[in-house]
Amino acid sequence: MNLERTTRSSRLPLAGLLIGMASLGAVLVAGIGYRQGWWHFLQGLRVAEWAVYAAALGLVLSLAGVVRSRRQRGAVVTGLLGVLVALPVLGMALQWEYATRVYPPINDISTDTDNPPEFWDMPNPMAYPGAAVAQQQRAGYPDLAPLTVPQAPPAVFEQALELVQERGWTVLASDAGEGRIEAVATSRLFGFADEVAIRIAPEGSGSRVDIRSRSRLGQIDRGTNARRIRSWLADLKARSQNP
Repeated sequence: MNLERTTRSSRLPLAGLLIGMASLGAVLVAGIGYRQGWWHFLQGLRVAEWAVYAAALGLVLSLAGVVRSRRQRGAVVTGLLGVLVALPVLGMALQWEYATRVYPPINDISTDTDNPPEFWDMPNPMAYPGAAVAQQQRAGYPDLAPLTVPQAPPAVFEQALELVQERGWTVLASDAGEGRIEAVATSRLFGFADEVAIRIAPEGSGSRVDIRSRSRLGQIDRGTNARRIRSWLADLKARSQNP
């Protein structure tokens, strides 16, 4: 009887680990499938959603197995591994849910909402959505603003283009005379494409840099475009101070 109970207890963490590994694999497959054109991105998101449910089940089974098999070292180790495997999937889901609730429901962000940089070379150039989106952006991201640097536009353009290339963005257009760069940034997992337009114009003896980033898919970006703009401008500012 004790042997049978021990065997059942040891199966719990193993089941949790296997289900957790399956959930992690499903998330990867969801992204790879969309990148390879196997399915629509909505189908990929459904696969990822079911992977989250599986990860939650795997976590519960792993924790239950650790508790019930606490005197069996191997089972405890297996259960802890199951927890570690499930946590990244659940963490991703929690981060998405948090970002959905916290950030404004927009997907087109610009440092200049009155005269945003325009897209000319994108497959489907989109005009800036207008005042309603600008108002939501100012409320959600009040810190976003143009960057002014002391260097002349030609030098700033070279620095800006270098940063775009270092990030692995796909450059669709770069015109030093117009001070214009257009590029596409892709997400790591699904490869979702976000469009970026950069404008560099004279400002006194230096330059003013504006950047616009928008998501091609969906109506919300969960703060992704704002983070991209902040990070890129911070790097450009640092580079301009240490040319």
